[in-house]
Amino acid sequence: MSETLQHFIGGAPTPPNSGEYFESTNPATREVLYRAARGNAADIDAAVAAATEAFHDPRWRDLSQTKRGHLLRRLGDLIGEHAEELARSESLDNGKLLREMRGQLATLPEYYYYYGGLADKVHGEVIPTSDRQVLNYTMREPLGVVGAITPWNSPLTLTTSKLAPALCVGNTVVIKPSEYTSATVLKLAELAIEAGFPPGAVNVVTGFGAEAGQPLVDHRGLAKISFTGSTATGSRIAAAAAGRFIGSTLELGGKSPNIVFDDADIANAATGVVAGIFAAAGQTCIAGSRVFAHRAIYDELLDRVAERARSIRMGNPLDDDTELGPLAFEDQRDKVASYVDLGRSEGARVLTGGRATDGGLGGFFYEPTVLVDVTNEMRVVREEIFGPVAAVMPFDTEDEVIALANDTDYGLAAGIWTSNLARAHRMAARLDAGTIWVNTYRAMSPMSPRQGFKSSGVGVEHGTETIKEYTRLKSVWINTDEGPVPDPFVMRS
Repeated sequence: MSETLQHFIGGAPTPPNSGEYFESTNPATREVLYRAARGNAADIDAAVAAATEAFHDPRWRDLSQTKRGHLLRRLGDLIGEHAEELARSESLDNGKLLREMRGQLATLPEYYYYYGGLADKVHGEVIPTSDRQVLNYTMREPLGVVGAITPWNSPLTLTTSKLAPALCVGNTVVIKPSEYTSATVLKLAELAIEAGFPPGAVNVVTGFGAEAGQPLVDHRGLAKISFTGSTATGSRIAAAAAGRFIGSTLELGGKSPNIVFDDADIANAATGVVAGIFAAAGQTCIAGSRVFAHRAIYDELLDRVAERARSIRMGNPLDDDTELGPLAFEDQRDKVASYVDLGRSEGARVLTGGRATDGGLGGFFYEPTVLVDVTNEMRVVREEIFGPVAAVMPFDTEDEVIALANDTDYGLAAGIWTSNLARAHRMAARLDAGTIWVNTYRAMSPMSPRQGFKSSGVGVEHGTETIKEYTRLKSVWINTDEGPVPDPFVMRS
């Protein structure tokens, strides 16, 4: 019998209101991993109530900023102590390589250390006024209860991007993880209690989007909603939040260009292209799925990328020599296959890959795929596939590739490969993307802000800038003059 997981509400495992559960399976083998509580609106109500109570509890409300920082650092320590368990659990749940998950878990505590150190650096300022007898200062305050809806491709990392800054400034949080990856987020909530956070500061309701996610988005007790996922869902969440005049931070889809110039180190660029689209089986919103190669080196780059794609080892993500694991679930594998078929019908040619497989394990695998003879107008090039599919196109001039790269609804990330420093700066300035990598790809740090342009999102994650996303600004005016109030019909300044 597989393990049964409950919600985590008010500091304790909590059975679902409906009494119903759903199964989560290993995408590499289709074996059932566990049963998780199937949340509904009543469970969301309970979680928001617990978070609201915790927000007003003196144990949290009156805790000094420095001590909040200590709790975050302790949580980071506990994540480090449980790193192998968490990495293995996440790899089983979504099929990402265990060695990649070990790498993520090795750096994940740094997010909590960073925001732990930042906790007592968040403050207002004194504003000069023309009246020296009036003191005006600002305060940054927590918002209240934050709702976080997180995806299946990097559950712990993307949950942390919301949870750490929200807790840093004194909010409480209700998390609805993807129904495909509940286990590690539930474990994270347990570790928060062990670290010393009060019951209700971190709550998790598992289940499906329509049944648990939508009630969270619609809940009147929320002060903010933060979401990572598809652009279509993000648009609906933004509309719901705006209708209630609460904030939303949205990290959404991408169709990122990876641009290789003729003066680049071609071997490094080819490796960067492979990393950009085949790492994590292409299941990242920052995937470099549109590859633009200067015509002078197009054939050489294409040969290198295709050769490496053919040699990528698919298999069990727990094995150290595996380089490509499965897609996270069957519908995602079928979506990738349908897009490749669509590309063929649009006139694209499959240079390598283009076939679904069970990986010899009965799972949801798809071969690393390179499409050529494509144009920027094809749907397979314009729409996010979220799988190991690269579309490779030639270009001739800098102006041409800028126009091609920016001709997209998205603006999450972009890669540039060149040895020309001036060109690197010109390209970085002209590309419509929130993150620009030069001679690297998929680099990330809790200290570096990340923002999506256009349909790739709203708001900032990571860095000090995200503190503004989780606080409200209050302006306080103090009259220090104890004499008679002057003319009541004239505004003070």
